[in-house]
Amino acid sequence: MYPDDLVMPMKHELTDKGFQDLTSAEEVNEAIKKEGTTLLMINSVCGCAAGAARPGAVFSLTGDKKPDNLITVFAGVDKEAVDAARKHLAPFPPSSPCIALFKDGELVHMLERHHIEGNPAGAIAANLQGAYAEYC
Repeated sequence: MYPDDLVMPMKHELTDKGFQDLTSAEEVNEAIKKEGTTLLMINSVCGCAAGAARPGAVFSLTGDKKPDNLITVFAGVDKEAVDAARKHLAPFPPSSPCIALFKDGELVHMLERHHIEGNPAGAIAANLQGAYAEYC
């Protein structure tokens, strides 16, 4: 577990932009099965989350099309919520950070850590906006 004073600013980067911070399995399961599109980010303390994933996810929301619901869980902090989220990401292996798009509860687009590492936030945003154009 990471201390709150370290994690809270990282959580706020997303929650201040409309993401709902989920901390239980029940919250995750309810959120993912909502009708419409749901963007899930498994947040983390790593550098690629700070430099690409969080800014890319936020920037992706500036276009005309965007998901109906925005949710996030934090790896290394909210174990129950992260474990539940990862069950919905099968067959992809555990990855943090990662960003997934669901439509009517079905996983339709996935960015794993290896898609995020080494890429700028703009590339992450463009990738997600392409998925929004198709599914949102």
